[in-house]
Amino acid sequence: MGLRDRQKDAAGVKKARRPEVRLPVLRAFGADEVEGGGELEPDGDYDGFAFTGLDLAGQDGGGALFLDCAVTGCGVTETRLSRARFVDSVLTELRGVGTELVEASLRDVEVVDARLGGVQLHGSVLERVVVRGGKIDYLNLRKARLKDVVFEGCVLVEPDFGHAVLERVEFVGCVLKGADFSGVRMKDVDLREAAEVDILRGIDCLAGSVISTAQLMDLAPAFAAQVGVRVD
Repeated sequence: MGLRDRQKDAAGVKKARRPEVRLPVLRAFGADEVEGGGELEPDGDYDGFAFTGLDLAGQDGGGALFLDCAVTGCGVTETRLSRARFVDSVLTELRGVGTELVEASLRDVEVVDARLGGVQLHGSVLERVVVRGGKIDYLNLRKARLKDVVFEGCVLVEPDFGHAVLERVEFVGCVLKGADFSGVRMKDVDLREAAEVDILRGIDCLAGSVISTAQLMDLAPAFAAQVGVRVD
């Protein structure tokens, strides 16, 4: 049996590859350690830093590279991180609204216990990412590319996956409320272990996903409405 076969479960669904982040000894990010007075800079290069308990609200780190970093307990309201790259990093207990991550790249990243609203990840690329715990309202992933991504034990309120590409994406013990899957392309997307699946739009775009029998019964009215069947 080859590796590819071993990665499939009994239903023939390929499992997502999870990140294995091992952070080195980190330097504290602050006024005495870096240029810029302890604030993010556009196109900055942050290698091996710990951002702990900082208020990064309104700062501009667009195009910056975060390599082997830990961002813990930071405020990120309206923080501008468009086209930023996060590699081999752990983001824990982030809080804020309107964080801008348009066309950002996350590879081998763990996002833990985030409390966020209106995060803009439009056109972003996520590869080997785990989003564990926390709650994210109005997550914008339109036209994003997700590969080997796991949403685990989190609450996603009205997430927008419109026209995104999802490959080997798992929803484990998480709640999806009012999800928009319009125009999504899916391959090996596993919804069976989600605690709740509520799809507002895009019920016709679930090809390439797998759901449980119980979820099928819950979604039956939406499927019927899609094909013009009235249930009385």
